[in-house]
Amino acid sequence: MSKQPSSANKALEAIRTQVMWNRLIAVVEEQAQSLLRTAFGTITREAGDLSAGVYDPEGRMIAQAMTGTPGHVNTMATAVKHFFKWYPQSTMKPGDVYITNDPWLGTGHLFDYVMMTPVFLGKKLVAFFASTCHVIDVGGIGFSAKGNSSFDEGMYVPHMMLRKQGVLNDDLMKVILGNTRNPVEVKGDLLSLVSANDTGARRLVEMMTEFKLPSLDKLAKHILTQSEKGMREAIKALPNGEWSYELPLDGYEKPIVIKAKLIINNGKVTVDYRGTSSVSIYGINSPRTYTEAYTVFALKAIVAPHVPNNIGSLSCFDIETDPHTVVDPIRPSPVTSRHVTGQMLADAVFGCLCQTLPGKVQAESAGSIWMLMFNSAHGKVDPALLKNAQEYAVLSIGLGGIGGRPGKDGLSCMAFPSGIGGIPVEIIEGQCPLWFKEKQFLPNSGGDGEWRGGLSQRFEVRNREATPFTISAATFDRIRNAAQGRDGGKPGSLGIAKLASGAHLPDKGVHLVPSGDALIIELPGGGGFGDPAKRTSENRAADKKAGVVT
Repeated sequence: MSKQPSSANKALEAIRTQVMWNRLIAVVEEQAQSLLRTAFGTITREAGDLSAGVYDPEGRMIAQAMTGTPGHVNTMATAVKHFFKWYPQSTMKPGDVYITNDPWLGTGHLFDYVMMTPVFLGKKLVAFFASTCHVIDVGGIGFSAKGNSSFDEGMYVPHMMLRKQGVLNDDLMKVILGNTRNPVEVKGDLLSLVSANDTGARRLVEMMTEFKLPSLDKLAKHILTQSEKGMREAIKALPNGEWSYELPLDGYEKPIVIKAKLIINNGKVTVDYRGTSSVSIYGINSPRTYTEAYTVFALKAIVAPHVPNNIGSLSCFDIETDPHTVVDPIRPSPVTSRHVTGQMLADAVFGCLCQTLPGKVQAESAGSIWMLMFNSAHGKVDPALLKNAQEYAVLSIGLGGIGGRPGKDGLSCMAFPSGIGGIPVEIIEGQCPLWFKEKQFLPNSGGDGEWRGGLSQRFEVRNREATPFTISAATFDRIRNAAQGRDGGKPGSLGIAKLASGAHLPDKGVHLVPSGDALIIELPGGGGFGDPAKRTSENRAADKKAGVVT
């Protein structure tokens, strides 16, 4: 008879397993930091719009970096497996690297390249590393929701090999760089993705050698089993039932209504979006992979935030959609600004969860970030008006307020649910002749409540050159539909986009700022939480002293 391990040995083995799990998370965080510190694009290196993760040989995500956004991390949870259709694991060699920017099999739009690298221990395939980041330009009409097809929106790279046994595919790289207005920056970002994966691969091999691991199979099984178990236990604590919520959005050519139904039945959680508005003819549609990413993020954030994020915990949730809707567009629907819809889904899910867990779910937030793509007016006005003018394309990000929370005020000028950061104005001003005359908190923008909604911000942008400029992303929302309060809290402020001369801008499209004029942006505020009558006099006094309210 074989001897059963003693309780002491079991304890030591459990500790060793947890140490390896923590080490694996440290490895992918170093992978993400490598990308963050070497990327050329400001949205990656300044705002952290990226993701990094490690996968077992079957392509299952077993660990992710803390640095990154749900829209990238959770779409990447399933993205790696798609490569195997074209490149089976048995054909892969050390030094190979694979690439795609497929919106439906990647992270939702052409601007995000997914880079996948197989890892070998000796001659044995033991894992994959994958990473993604947003590049500044992929050709087409540029970063704008104005396209009517994904063919308008830029260059599509199917699943391909970028590096074969250590040798870069120069021909593919030439094609990619020949279809971007910013070839130096895009090349830098792509090579940073490759380098980040290589960093993760080296650290993983070092870890496996140190712990004498012939494979990750046992560790991966433990991680995914424990994560799924933790999530299932959290779900079992929820009541069974069905709860519905409708979230109106500004839309583009027409208003949009997100219809969400949360169904909890004996440990199974489903979010049903059937009945949501039909697909838009413009690029604000959210591919199903992106829809699923922000849906499961919202569920996990409330149900079990303590459980690690991997394919084990994420597999506990299902979604239902109707094809040809804004949450499930069919190729080649336009999707460049998929965040306009996708990043609102957390509030739709929260609207259901607050009925399931009264008093425990935060109020609505500003939601989708305002992507502000500033361009010189070349090609938009008479060239005579642009004599000696600098040609540029720079990206800024507008962040509104987060909704008030149970026991806490909402956070100000922060992105929820994306978690992306802003780009410092000094970085933008160093790249082009634009300058920010004003950038400040917007008083009174957070919804009133026992716990106040987070403030938004106001800024004014002018041109040092006596020439016009354009703002081409202009993916504004909540100009007509404010973030709603929760449990008696008041709505946050509406967003505003206008010229200093007084004209208000439409919420989507490409807008010209005439010479001598300025762009003024006021972001939406977060909704308040709880009855305003219950806000303490001390908090009211502090608000006034800080200039939060006037």
